[in-house]
Amino acid sequence: MSDRSLQLARIETFAWRVPLAEPVRNSFGMMRSRAALAVRVEDADGAHGWGEVFSNWPPDGAEHRACLIDQVLAPLAMERPHGSPAALWSYLTDRTRVLVLQTDEPGPFAQAIAGIDIAAWDLVARRAGLPLARLLEPAAPDRVPAYASGINPSRPGPVALAQQSLGFRAFKLKVGFGEARDCANLRELRDALGEAAMLMVDANQAWDLETGLAMADRMAPFHPAWLEEPLRADAAPQTWRSFAERSPIPLAAGENLRGRDAFGTALATGAFRYLQPDVIKWGGITGCLDVGAGIVAAGLAFCPHYLGGGIGLTASAHLLAAVGGSGLLEVDSNPNPLREALAQPFSRIAEGHWHLSDAPGLGIEPDLAALARYRSRR
Repeated sequence: MSDRSLQLARIETFAWRVPLAEPVRNSFGMMRSRAALAVRVEDADGAHGWGEVFSNWPPDGAEHRACLIDQVLAPLAMERPHGSPAALWSYLTDRTRVLVLQTDEPGPFAQAIAGIDIAAWDLVARRAGLPLARLLEPAAPDRVPAYASGINPSRPGPVALAQQSLGFRAFKLKVGFGEARDCANLRELRDALGEAAMLMVDANQAWDLETGLAMADRMAPFHPAWLEEPLRADAAPQTWRSFAERSPIPLAAGENLRGRDAFGTALATGAFRYLQPDVIKWGGITGCLDVGAGIVAAGLAFCPHYLGGGIGLTASAHLLAAVGGSGLLEVDSNPNPLREALAQPFSRIAEGHWHLSDAPGLGIEPDLAALARYRSRR
């Protein structure tokens, strides 16, 4: 087994922000800019790795989480050696428990720790000379199924056709904008893509139980593979069970769950066919590897959620390859220069699959020169 120990000597954060000509729309609001926060770790011998931290919300989320890393987490991470990235993740989580309670910011701390964790795994895989997926699972494949996500309620047909021309064979539409608009958009996608295309719908927690079930009945004739987050993520387990028992469309959720216990509860409900941990929102590689393995062991599909820059997307692909099963990788269809520039060379889709590099670690480096004009000055 390769040496996974760590003695970190340097941790840097890099925040970028790009204004959008067309906002990314969800049922709960919109994003008027795209942000990304990367973290670079380096050990005492000069080996390095890259990670990414969730920073879509609030508007200054990237800058806030950068301060958490710079002022709190980096000094803790460097104060002692760690036996592995998993040990580092546990150490940072344990050492900040009181501060999380004091500040009431469990999400930002979990996201910042996840970014450091991804970077640490990238470092040890680079040092071992192995792609991260194969460090985690020697039999991991070199490609994973992927789908085009985040298709907005305006012009869904042309957007989906453009993604189809890039090699995607599965597509996810944003819903929660009213029955007439949602059904018209689904009809447009089905007519444009044909019956063979895999379609999914994402309500982003838009409805209560009865409204969601009524919408599921309306959307069922268009044969979505799953209905994602029709209810609030914190709905009671019995409410999710009731929805699943009455819905003609299988359910998906998980991007807004945090912690192994939360995913254990979700598994225990029996309500979900697809579960979607987000590697930069909670857990990093360490937490999501365990959770993903549990999902697959339960006979369900592990489908990593992702909406961010290219480092986290690439990490999600390696994680999915290592965990295996029948899941798909989420790839945002909206324009975002922070996606490609953060992950060079950027993977391309071929026949519905994302291909992993055989280079060590994540196999990518951010193009810092190309990103310089987007750098956030904090």
